[in-house]
Amino acid sequence: MQEGAINRAVQDIFKAKKTIVLTGAGISVESGIPDFRSEQGLWSKYDPEEYAHIDAFRAQPEKVWVMLKEMMGLIVKAKPNPAHRGLALLEEMGLLSSVITQNVDGLHQDAGSKKVIEFHGTHRILSCLNCGLKREISMFSLQQLPPKCPNCKTLLKPDVIFFGEPIPKEAYAMAYYETQSCDLVLVIGTSAAVLPAADIPRLAKAYGATVAEINLEETSLTRQVSDYIILGPCTTTIPEIVEMVKAQRE
Repeated sequence: MQEGAINRAVQDIFKAKKTIVLTGAGISVESGIPDFRSEQGLWSKYDPEEYAHIDAFRAQPEKVWVMLKEMMGLIVKAKPNPAHRGLALLEEMGLLSSVITQNVDGLHQDAGSKKVIEFHGTHRILSCLNCGLKREISMFSLQQLPPKCPNCKTLLKPDVIFFGEPIPKEAYAMAYYETQSCDLVLVIGTSAAVLPAADIPRLAKAYGATVAEINLEETSLTRQVSDYIILGPCTTTIPEIVEMVKAQRE
């Protein structure tokens, strides 16, 4: 059954005039970044209401920065895995329009993907909450927390979207343009449970696109939104799809 679903995905990629991808935490797990909601994830140690809401950040930035430093320590060590690299190859072959990711780790870009829409922001940039200065996080030492703006000495915040914050307007607009104009969306490593990102496959379906999942287990999309699902680790299924695409092109 899996072989048939993989073959179908390959044929759908060839048939599609425009293919997009929606990725979540599952694509980065084998890069060493646990899903925050898993048993080993950050939310098992830190209550998201206390550490991941923008109100909590503004009220107790020193406390929240302890969690952020731990999160960034995991991300900095991570390297792209075969799933990230496989999607970059599909884009290089002209068969993938964009990657819309809920992840903040930057691994799609590290793998070579050029058009990446970071729906939930990025950990790599720090912004001043007062003057708006933006700088790469590598320019700062995180030994003294919270870090302060070199211009106005005000609190710096990573450019990740906290609970209670809106999705960046540009990312939102780009994501929904891609969604409305595609005819195939691959949903990879996400349960599609967090809004508004969860609306992307549903909206694509409403506009007539085929929706295919690549996940370890069934999700809220399966049997309701998705046309089919490939069950298994994306680090093996995506490279297999890419190799089949390459073979059929030759």
